[in-house]
Amino acid sequence: MNRSCYAAIDLGTNSCRLLICDEKGKRLCKESTQTKLGEGMYPEMRFTPEAIERGVKCFYNFKKIIDKYEKVKLRAIATASCRMAKNGSEFIRQVYGESLIPIEVVDGYEEARLNLKGSLEHARGKSRYVVLYDLGGGSTEITLAENTPEAKIIHTVSIPWGARNASEAFELKNPNEEGMTRLRKEIKKYVDDFVVVSKLDDIRQDVLFLATSSTPLRLAAMINQFPRYDRDKADGLVITREQMDEQINKICQTPQAELALSPYIGEARSHIFIAGSVIFKTIYDGLQLPQLTASLKSAVDGIVAELIEKDTNG
Repeated sequence: MNRSCYAAIDLGTNSCRLLICDEKGKRLCKESTQTKLGEGMYPEMRFTPEAIERGVKCFYNFKKIIDKYEKVKLRAIATASCRMAKNGSEFIRQVYGESLIPIEVVDGYEEARLNLKGSLEHARGKSRYVVLYDLGGGSTEITLAENTPEAKIIHTVSIPWGARNASEAFELKNPNEEGMTRLRKEIKKYVDDFVVVSKLDDIRQDVLFLATSSTPLRLAAMINQFPRYDRDKADGLVITREQMDEQINKICQTPQAELALSPYIGEARSHIFIAGSVIFKTIYDGLQLPQLTASLKSAVDGIVAELIEKDTNG
């Protein structure tokens, strides 16, 4: 292949995503691997040897995919788990030693900015402002921005809890009312502060709410009764607060073993889906949103778009 290609890797606490596009932004390859990098990380805040092995293997495999293309410009980022892990730097060195891929550990602001840039296609021309929240494995970002091509951020917050670390810390592999109550209180204080500082109540009549991550996409698949989880089909769907309430109430009463059998959740995510659902609902309750748009587009899309823009604009 002689054409230029652009690649992005987003390493999260639970999964790692790869996107490769051509110079026009056409998708050539998209992969996602559940590394479960944050599994067992709490409470010592260290990656386990098993998690490191999974992460290194993932980057080794991604490098083999990338090497099939010529003239590839790549940006690889890591988010919450690598920000928090005491042995995060050691892990990053191991990844580079095996794959020659340098990983950039980004802060919560940059993570939110890239997710926003990647997901804005669902909001263009529909409102003056957009609120995006991204529920990850080790953190959750909420961002208010002007709905313009530049997506100027007005206010953002990075909550140090995601589906993976909250599931372990609050013992939510199975329904646990005491753990769910504690997690709600922990998340609520961040959301309440976000609403006040961003002055969301002053502009909420002209805000479109977006949510990116697999949680809203899986909820959209359940609500629309797809035969199975289909993230591409769920991308861009609008779901109401009432629909989400009904679905999440069921999830939070379902044992992990049953969640594992769900065509929308499966074994790999069944251990963390209750915690993720509690966080997700606490946020949309606090934001008082009537509905939201589920977005598959995320940081990898934002990274690729910026790489292409940089080359195009010289």
